[in-house]
Amino acid sequence: MAGNTSVVVNALIDNVDQVIRGKRDTIRLALCSLLTEGHLLLEDVPGTGKTSLAKAIANSIAGTWKRVQFTPDLLPTDITGVMVFDQRSGQFSFREGPVFTNVLIGDEINRGSPKTQSALLEVMEERQVTSDGVSRVVPRPFFVIATQNPRDFQGTFPLPDVQLDRFAMRLSLGYADHDTEVSILEGFARVHRDDELEPVTDTDELDAIIAEIDRISVAHMIHDYIVRIATATRQHPDLRLGVSTRGTLALLRIARAYAATDERDFVTPDDVKALVGPVFGHRIQLTAEAELRGQNADSLLADITDTVPVPRTSGG
Repeated sequence: MAGNTSVVVNALIDNVDQVIRGKRDTIRLALCSLLTEGHLLLEDVPGTGKTSLAKAIANSIAGTWKRVQFTPDLLPTDITGVMVFDQRSGQFSFREGPVFTNVLIGDEINRGSPKTQSALLEVMEERQVTSDGVSRVVPRPFFVIATQNPRDFQGTFPLPDVQLDRFAMRLSLGYADHDTEVSILEGFARVHRDDELEPVTDTDELDAIIAEIDRISVAHMIHDYIVRIATATRQHPDLRLGVSTRGTLALLRIARAYAATDERDFVTPDDVKALVGPVFGHRIQLTAEAELRGQNADSLLADITDTVPVPRTSGG
């Protein structure tokens, strides 16, 4: 199982790497989110490739994908769908919104109104749309990749804590290093476009891999380790909000995928440590005093992880 997953993931990474150069580790993490059907939040300044990464992942899967550009005037029904009246039949019918797809790219989600953000995040949680008393299930697998710019940009509506918690991971691409950026400029005329990528897997294979990853056994001491780290965030004096149980479940599932991409059928403490930042970083909130002292979520989580005893285990 793990070997097949590794082959698929390496093919996906190679495909996406044609568009997003020099970011293989970030691509791997993003694909771990995909392989657990956990939703992904990409947060960074404009021009670093957030939308390109999302489109490259979507085009690498032989499924359907749609893109929504969030703006303040976007309505909830523009996301979920709406009942429309058919004059020929004299009846109302449901017109599906863009959430009825395998991969949905929500571009600049923090520019949408809170009401519209909530409509998307409800579908992310329930994986269905209810309209006129009828529930309509979205396709599986269903994966949302949302992008947003930092909160200090004008004209944005920051996602509330409870809505951030529904994203399995938050990643930042950052600027390319010097050599990579030079190679991008030199190869600009030849560079692969994200909308020209050929799919390297299909939804049936992806769905089977997701199911198998969920069945990877994890040692009790790994479960205990995850909960100890989460508990430490809840008790830390510099945090006003710690990690929820949803967060620990997300870390468990992502850790399984992370292990499988490394051709292992067991999770190690190093897997957990590598994922604490991307999975827990957007789920904690610092106190005002900690922010004034210049603390940030990543460094605080690193300190917490260093203080929690690492279990000794040889496998699953």
